[in-house]
Formats: sequence, C-alpha cells, structure tokens
Amino acid sequence: MTLTEKILARAAGKRQVQAGDNIWVNADVLMTHDVCGPGTIGVFKREFGAQAKVWDPERIVIIPDHYIFTADSKSNRNVDILRDFVREQGIAHFYDVIDSPNGTWKFDAAKGQFVRQYGSHYAGVCHSALPQKGHTRPGEVLFGTDSHTCTAGAFNQFATGIGNTDAGFVMGTGKLLIKVPETMHFRLEGRLRPGVMSKDIILHIIGEIGFDGATYRAMQFDGPGAASLSMDDRMTIANMAIEAGGKNGIFEFDAKTEEYVNYRTRLNGTRGAYEPVAPDPDQKFMTEHVVDLDRLEPLVACHPDPGQRKTARELEQLKLDRAYIGSCTGGKTSDFIEFARIVRGRRVAIDTFGVPATPEIARDLQTTYWGAKTIWQVLVDAGVQMTENAGCAACLGGPVDTFGRMNTPLKCISATNRNFPGRMGHKESQVFLASPATVAASALAGKVADPRDYIN
Repeated sequence: MTLTEKILARAAGKRQVQAGDNIWVNADVLMTHDVCGPGTIGVFKREFGAQAKVWDPERIVIIPDHYIFTADSKSNRNVDILRDFVREQGIAHFYDVIDSPNGTWKFDAAKGQFVRQYGSHYAGVCHSALPQKGHTRPGEVLFGTDSHTCTAGAFNQFATGIGNTDAGFVMGTGKLLIKVPETMHFRLEGRLRPGVMSKDIILHIIGEIGFDGATYRAMQFDGPGAASLSMDDRMTIANMAIEAGGKNGIFEFDAKTEEYVNYRTRLNGTRGAYEPVAPDPDQKFMTEHVVDLDRLEPLVACHPDPGQRKTARELEQLKLDRAYIGSCTGGKTSDFIEFARIVRGRRVAIDTFGVPATPEIARDLQTTYWGAKTIWQVLVDAGVQMTENAGCAACLGGPVDTFGRMNTPLKCISATNRNFPGRMGHKESQVFLASPATVAASALAGKVADPRDYIN
C-alpha cells in the first residue's frame, strides 16, 4: 500500500485498502476556523440537536485566522460565535484572538494595521499554527474546513480539506466516509540550487500536470531530494497539492519529522504518541514522475491559475504594482529570511507587504539578528510594510480594509498559494505566484525578476 492507503486502512480498522474503496475512517483531529466554523457549528446543531455534544472536545482544534484584523463587524462576530461554542462544549484547543473567555472581539481601526492587536492565545494561520502547536502527528488523519489543510501531509499525515457539512458530521461522530484516492508518485532527486526554493518545486509540478492534474488523488513525495528538504519546505509543497486538485499531499517520515513533532508536542503539552507509516516495497502508483531539483529555475505561476507556469527569465518585462509575502505557503520564518537575503541593503521599488503567518514567526523575525539588525528591521529598512498582526490577511482577499488587499486592478507578485480571479481582492486584479526569493527580487526591480541576479 502507499502511504495514504496505509493511514486510511488503519483509520478504518482494515488490514488493507485500495484506490477506489469507500471506507468509514476515524478522525484524529478536526480543525475549523472563523470563515467556516460558524457554518460547521450550524450544521452540527441542525443535524444533531441544539443541546448535542461534540464527539471529542480534545480532538477539535479551532483557530480564528482569516478575517480577523478588520473593522467589519460580521467578521468580528464570527470569532465571538466560535468562542461561545468553545465555552459551551468545553473544547480544549481554541486559539482565541483575545484573552478573555467571556469577552468580545473588535478590531480597533484607530490603532491601525501595523501594531499588534491580539492576545496571548492567538496562533495565526491555521496551517502554520497546527504544527507549531503540536497537532500534526505522523500516521494520523486530520480533517479541516480549509482546502490547504493538506499542508500537514508534510508530517506523514493524511490531511485534507472538507466542507461545512462533512465537518459538522465529523464534529458529531468523529467519522467520515472517504473514497481512497489513487496515488501519484513524485520522486525528487538532486538538491535545490541558490535562488531556487521549494515553491519552485511545486510550481514546476503543477505546471507539468496542470491545475487539475491530480484531481482527487494523493500526491506522494519522496526520494533523496525530498529528504534534503526542511520541514518548512515540505509544508510548502504539501500545501499546494490542492492547487493541482489533489486530495492530499504526503511525505515519508524521517528524523526531521520526528525531531519537529516531538519538540512541538512536548512544548505545547499536546498528545505525543503517534505511529508513522512507512512505504511498502511493492506499493503501486497511478503515475510515476521524477523531478531533478538541480535543474529547476525560479518560476512564476501566471494569472489566472497555478498551472500557468513560466520561468522568471521569461517574464522579466512584466511590470508589477505590488509584492506580497505571507500566508501559510510563504509566511514562515525561513521564507522571510530568504526574502531578507535578497533585499538586505536595498530598497523595494513597489508597494511591498509582509505578513508573518503566526505570532511566533513575527517574534522570530523581531529577535533574530543579522549583524546589528534584526531580520524584521532589515525588511523594514528595505521598504517592506510589515504588520505584527499575523494571519491570512490579503491571501483570501477579505474585507476592503484588509492589510495588503488589492482594491483596484493591480498586478501583484505574491508568495501565497492561489491566483484565481479576485483571490486577493479586486476581481480584475492579477496575481502572479512565486517563491519568496523571486518575490523579493521582483519587488526590488518593480517587474518580475530572477533572484539569482541579486544573490551575492
């Protein structure tokens, strides 16, 4: 069996499953956030009753992160709905924006977007917060009400996004009916060269198979190239499996996975026991693909979908209005460090916005020194508009006062994960997806640029 099949077989209590089987699986974790949480709660109460109790309050994780730092009253109210439900159900893992369990959330527009406006429990973008808080364990099944839940596949986990109706059912029963997906195999060989990042790997793959080339399929990544990647790198790749239509992305378990997961579960006091899955020698794949990392170049996914791949060199005459680094895909500490490596000692030529994915990442940037300056100061000195309010921000557009949102038809190069029309705001805006290094070089040039030209 493949990695995905082995996890699903275990979760279904079966010795073996194969692609196409319809099976009931037991969930290990259900995650929801402020955009889909209220709807999921509504489905749960409608179907199970107003006084019903969730299947396991220890296995539900609720993380407000999407439309948080906005004066939009309905968005603020969504966070309050989550808080009320958590209090009612005794849910253990709720990463609230405010500290008071009986308070209400209201964004203070007078303080502005740059200064921190969250309490001590707030965790930021759910897909980055889940591993940081110790909720991604190898061999487990994670369902989340967000398409990029597949990020957790980096940790040898079956992780996939589901809708509010399915989530409401899981909330009440802890189970879900799943069709076992076929598995596409991606063997990564070689090592990334300077200026090329893990974002370029997944943009290359999506460009090869198309933005619907993995529809309802598992994407399994392994090989010596995969082993050389950091956990942040693996998260970036697994995160964008959905951009090829994938049901999930998944990596093998190794020492890097073990070290990360063991540290995070101990740090946060979350459940530490887990059982990873290893590949069978006779596993069968739907398709086989080999990616030579040594040969990859900096890439850009052009509007209007992630499959429109071109090299940065091919687009060097494309003028830009905005640059953006952030989100679960491009807002990790390592992403900002690579961005800073390019812009250090220089000034950006276009409006450039930086949004750390989590408060922990913001602290990393503000306390890690590069010479006499912190990484944060290097970015600010380069002209990057950095906000302390970690979250999804403009990645999903949001209300008009969202930090970095495009409210007019602009061209933006972004380290985020999706570029369908209207994704980051105005429906006539255009989003070009690239690695943090390519976004940095392009911010300096005011047009698409190859980061290798800016590496000392």
